[in-house]
Amino acid sequence: MSSYPKAYMDYLIYFHAERDFFECHEVLEEYWKEHPGDPLGSAYVGLIQVAVSFYHQRRHNLAGALKMLRSATHLLKDEDMLKLGIDGAAFRKLLLLCLERLESPAEFQYVDMDIPLADAGLQALCVEHCRVKQLVWQGASNFSDTHLINKHTLRDRSAVIKERERSLQMKLEAKRDQNE
Repeated sequence: MSSYPKAYMDYLIYFHAERDFFECHEVLEEYWKEHPGDPLGSAYVGLIQVAVSFYHQRRHNLAGALKMLRSATHLLKDEDMLKLGIDGAAFRKLLLLCLERLESPAEFQYVDMDIPLADAGLQALCVEHCRVKQLVWQGASNFSDTHLINKHTLRDRSAVIKERERSLQMKLEAKRDQNE
């Protein structure tokens, strides 16, 4: 049994096996929001931003990717990374190399990155999970999967839109009540 949150384990599988950076963001953001005050909250946000950066990189939104990665490098502290089983120094080195590539957009080519894990037990759990699910740990991004590449544009947003409309209607009613 792992001492790491399930959402974090899911993040690592999405990041390294499925290369589903959108889901990395979704699963870890939900966990982070459900655990306000978690001492690793900044680390979770930094990891979310790394995933969002890679989502943008793969879609060649380099400005968005650069913004997210710069922010992530400020949030990810070595001591927090170690608590999450990550080799912080090695991870920071990879992130800085990625930033250099993003800062030269004319020569930019997307490259998958693996988060260097310092906890061999954590890595073994992830590899075993992949074996059971018939996934490839540290496999390459599948650029032919348009749903994976463009997930944010293809998802069902009807619930979000309905909630926004409900909120707007409530504000309009409150404003009308104040004016009466």
